[in-house]
Amino acid sequence: MRLKTKYHGEIEAASDSIIQFPSGIPGFLDEKRFVLLPFGAESPFFILQSVNTKELAFVMTIPFLFFKDYAIDLDDATIEQLEIESEQDVAVYVILTVGDPFENTTANLLAPVIINQKNKRAKQVILTGTTYKTKHPLMEQKEV
Repeated sequence: MRLKTKYHGEIEAASDSIIQFPSGIPGFLDEKRFVLLPFGAESPFFILQSVNTKELAFVMTIPFLFFKDYAIDLDDATIEQLEIESEQDVAVYVILTVGDPFENTTANLLAPVIINQKNKRAKQVILTGTTYKTKHPLMEQKEV
């Protein structure tokens, strides 16, 4: 299928690459179908692009690349909703708020995006009982 995207122009996306968010994404409950696109060939960043709305695209990354101690526990309801059978089926991403300059970019560690890679079902999970916040600096702050 042909998709118009915010960052990649018009692309061809295979129908089996569509990720389903059965409950939508907080703030975008009607948006249920997305594709995950690499930002660049060697980039640690990805774009979660809405299939229906060209302007709706989230910049994401794999949190473990930047936050070595990041850990989450998924609740049973999420595991059941996404039909997760094995830890190996799970991909974890976090949405970024891109700063200007880029060094001011933050990561939302409080609400990771969980994708079951086997069945392409996903959910943005809001963690409870954690010290994670919605705006963790992505880059280490340099001393001046």
